[in-house]
Amino acid sequence: MSKPLPPGIEKVLFTEEQIRDRIRQVAAEINAHYHGKSLKLIGVLKGSVFFLTALARELEIPVKVDFLAISSFSNQSSAPGLVRIAKDLDETLEREDVLLVEDIVDTGFTARYLLQTLAGRGPNSIAICTLLDRTSRRIVQVPIQFRCFEIPDRFVIGFGLDYRQLYRDLGFIAVLNPDRTM
Repeated sequence: MSKPLPPGIEKVLFTEEQIRDRIRQVAAEINAHYHGKSLKLIGVLKGSVFFLTALARELEIPVKVDFLAISSFSNQSSAPGLVRIAKDLDETLEREDVLLVEDIVDTGFTARYLLQTLAGRGPNSIAICTLLDRTSRRIVQVPIQFRCFEIPDRFVIGFGLDYRQLYRDLGFIAVLNPDRTM
């Protein structure tokens, strides 16, 4: 018997099986691209944890894992937020092949900031892998080498994505109507 959907979910965009299959496909692309190398996965907390874990399990190349956390802030509600690192990496990136693992790339501001910041730390290479890509909201173009899904301009939850710290643990990705929650 399946569990009922939490309140406020309009529709499931990607099922657990679809996510698992797509992560396997993207992992195969990453394995081919980095064949013969090791890779440092950098997860952006908290949203990327579920995706990074599932992705790492599918990789056949040697991987190291590290995390950073960011916070966004703005003094104008209409201006895009400024980004700063709230929790930095534990290890150096020098001479590493780095894959920045994101749950979602939206406007591109955060991804650009992280790429620029991490590139200044001396890695051999740096690329982005994202679970979700919302290109319709892109303001800043960033190179995304590996993506699982492109999504519409809707509020999504599940598989690491949250609403008020809830729903991250859902195994699927769904559209949420925050006005109809709890």
